[in-house]
Amino acid sequence: MARLSESFRNIFKIQELRQRIIFTAGLLIVVRFGSHITLPGVDAAVLADAMRNQASNTLFGLYDLFVGGAFSNAAILALGIMPYISASIIIQLLGAVVPYFQKLSKEGEEGRKKITQLTRYGTVLISLLQAWGVSVQLLSLNAGGIPIVPLEVQGFGFQFSTIIVLTAGTIFTMWLGEQITERGIGNGISLIIFIGIIARFPHAILDEYQLVSSGARSLIVELIVIGLMVLIVAGIVAVTQATRRIPVQYAKRVVGRKIYGGVTQYIPIRVNTAGVMPIIFAQAIMFIPNTILTFFPESDFMQGIAGYFDYTSFTYSIIFALMIIFFTYFYTAVAFNPKDVAENMQKQGGFIPGIRPGKNTSDFIDNILTKITLPGSIFLAIVAILPAFMMRLGVTSNLASFFGGTSLLIVVGVGLDTLQQIESHLLMRHYDGFMKSGKIKGRR
Repeated sequence: MARLSESFRNIFKIQELRQRIIFTAGLLIVVRFGSHITLPGVDAAVLADAMRNQASNTLFGLYDLFVGGAFSNAAILALGIMPYISASIIIQLLGAVVPYFQKLSKEGEEGRKKITQLTRYGTVLISLLQAWGVSVQLLSLNAGGIPIVPLEVQGFGFQFSTIIVLTAGTIFTMWLGEQITERGIGNGISLIIFIGIIARFPHAILDEYQLVSSGARSLIVELIVIGLMVLIVAGIVAVTQATRRIPVQYAKRVVGRKIYGGVTQYIPIRVNTAGVMPIIFAQAIMFIPNTILTFFPESDFMQGIAGYFDYTSFTYSIIFALMIIFFTYFYTAVAFNPKDVAENMQKQGGFIPGIRPGKNTSDFIDNILTKITLPGSIFLAIVAILPAFMMRLGVTSNLASFFGGTSLLIVVGVGLDTLQQIESHLLMRHYDGFMKSGKIKGRR
């Protein structure tokens, strides 16, 4: 404990690190403030009553978790950063199949700037579509027959202003995330999602306390539930940190088949190379059908289809799990290219013992990567769909969503990444980090 407190004191001894942390905290406070400013024309009191009657275990309830309650507040930042995530997914998928985007990805800094610009344009388009769906949904909501949008306000003017405000809110949130990444500490987009999830933690604890205090759940059952949550956290951390090391030998001089002055190093390949991105990608895609279905609040047929995409339905869980496995392989291929690793290794005079340099080395690394990614992707899928089954067993939606799957994966992953960056700043200036020996293992 003394060492931990000393590490926190060291953080504020470094002026640059202190400024970055304060800057990051300030912008995250702005995000939280924006999630409580209700859209113009919406009756906040009636909205609160309407949202209490809405099912919190729906996909929109999960969306609300990602944006820290801004969706249920009908806030100006209700869409959060998810349209940007959706646009990023589309651009990355296009980069895998469209030659133009493949060319951009190989053009260095200029190509990266062009891809970023296209992602921003895509974010605006997706935000406009989702904001339109939100405006339609708001007009259909009521509490005891009282609409949350007064009749005198309803009309084209309300929908137009809602679309503009929500789209501007998403663009503003995207800009804040970019500023945090550039001038703060950690990945800004991930931290915005992270702070939105953390903001719901007190509500989860309060719900559990009320269940125990009212006698609806015994203290023993509650302790068992908490124990299971702790095991889940430990499992997530273990899988996040697990690696497979491939030995690589670098020879100073080779005569015939003899190696002189050889140095052995290791390529660490993580079981979960993709981190939390497959979860975020899959979740963003799963929001699309429900966004489209919001345009038809009066259609029984469309609402029947919406039932298949309910957060707790088996159909949703199966599709969600398969998409996570797919995106795990996809993002791993983007983040770790065996061909590039083999080429760099060959240029530096390195080789894997028993494996020929070049294509054989690339195939060998790719084979290992494929094998260890499968259990990692299945683990991600199981943990991500776990909250749906927990809610079926009577666990409150707030606790299940926070401790049971997607949210916890993001919290643990983003937390480790941010601590790793802070650790790097401390060690670079010869201060002790947060670990007694070695650095915190980053997941990038």
